Amino acid sequence: MTNLQIKTAPMSMTVDISALMTLPQMSEAQFYEFCHRNPNLRIERNPNGEVIVMPPAFSDTGNRNNKIGYQLTRWTEERENGEAFDSSAGFTLPNGAVRSPDASWIRLDRWNALTEAQKASFAPICPDFVVELRSASDTLKSLQTKMQEYIENGARLGLLIDRQTRTVYCYRADGSVAVLNQPERVSCDPELPGLTLQMAKIW
Repeated sequence: MTNLQIKTAPMSMTVDISALMTLPQMSEAQFYEFCHRNPNLRIERNPNGEVIVMPPAFSDTGNRNNKIGYQLTRWTEERENGEAFDSSAGFTLPNGAVRSPDASWIRLDRWNALTEAQKASFAPICPDFVVELRSASDTLKSLQTKMQEYIENGARLGLLIDRQTRTVYCYRADGSVAVLNQPERVSCDPELPGLTLQMAKIW
């Protein structure tokens, strides 16, 4: 049977689970339909097929996500070397999980190699660069596990930003993890040359 995990949130949520009821394990088409029926929720699926329902971001978290996305989008438009995505974009990773990073970026040649149908769904690709911003409902351990999953599935650089402790964890393709305490800025060189996140706008 498909397991449904609903992350704790101090709010009521209406979830249409009709797409879960027809098969023991949700197919890709059913998962797409389930997401379509619940457009106000952030929905992911882990490699085991478990569906994870997350509430909409709190206003302050959404504001900080937007500031990350603005810096990434501005850099992308200057370079014209890739595509930037916000937290509403979902991607199907090689391990079968469907994830929606808070911000992400894909090299233009990799994005253009996808078909239009693939781009219009949960594209079967792991972003080259991902950012996760810890919210009040996230545990650090769960986000660290997710960051490791991105790296294992092809991400070249991942940033986990913990506003509670003002710490940034930088994950790289070689398996290294650098921990930055209260940084004023975070450089994404050499993976994304010239991209530096100004943390004062994110903290």
